[in-house]
Amino acid sequence: MAQRFGGQHSPQNRAGRPQTGGSDNASSSTASSPGGTSQPGGKRGAIQARVTPVGLRANLMFVPPAVMILMSLGAGAVGLVTGLLAAAFWAGSAVLLREGLKAQSAYDARKVARRPALPRKILAALLCGLGGSLGAWSSDPGLSAAALYGIACCGLHLAAFGIDPLSSKGAEGIDAFQSARVARVVDEAEALMDAMTDAVLRARDRQVELRVAQFQSVARTLCRTVEDDPRDLTAARKYLTVYLMGARDATIKFADLYARSGDDQARADYLALLDDLEQNFTARTQKLLLEDRGDLTIEIDVLRARLEREGVQLDRPS
Repeated sequence: MAQRFGGQHSPQNRAGRPQTGGSDNASSSTASSPGGTSQPGGKRGAIQARVTPVGLRANLMFVPPAVMILMSLGAGAVGLVTGLLAAAFWAGSAVLLREGLKAQSAYDARKVARRPALPRKILAALLCGLGGSLGAWSSDPGLSAAALYGIACCGLHLAAFGIDPLSSKGAEGIDAFQSARVARVVDEAEALMDAMTDAVLRARDRQVELRVAQFQSVARTLCRTVEDDPRDLTAARKYLTVYLMGARDATIKFADLYARSGDDQARADYLALLDDLEQNFTARTQKLLLEDRGDLTIEIDVLRARLEREGVQLDRPS
């Protein structure tokens, strides 16, 4: 049977504390973590990996501006200014493309989402076309050639990266004001969790980083539940703002203390705090789901009663 490898420098073990056993230590480290917490992938669920939506293709869009600047250095005054403008348009296009890919990734990850207010990918394609027109005009002055090059650049950009989502999804029957409130709260919660991730890196403890990621996965499940039904925001707002803010502050203090002194008691206390927070977030999510199910049952019963008053006989499920 395959066994997990463990040793003194294994990321699953604490620094400076070697394992003394083989399969027993491997199984125990997989089953539980300090503070009685199950490891990610255990009974409490696996960590949801977050892959950055900005890939190699988007990063390569920063290369043409640099090349244009180098080529314009010996092209005279007019050629230099035109080349710098083309490089500026291309650089702006690359920045907008990165932001557009991030916005589309957030849009795709949610069941209920509004379309982006600013079509960043489309604007990036237009800026790319303008940069191509200026770059072509600097080497071959002529409106027709510059226009053709600009149209080609814009079209190729759209073909490679697509356009922004132009319509909202899952928003039918949801109040726009409530949906906007939920979006603001969820964005604030995501910012707090990102700050937790950045802070815990200073502790240089891989097991604690995995534990923080597991808690964040549970918190994001609550965020998705609130997004599915914005009426739950009142009940969950304290969790997504006050509790996450406290978790962020505790993470910052723990990371600073543990990086300086390696205090074992501080580590155990912090992991216990994450245990309590995860249990509370899980309980709140389950309660919201049960309340939503109860609301649906009431709506079905009311509809059945109304149909029966109209003379429509329904076979009730046993």
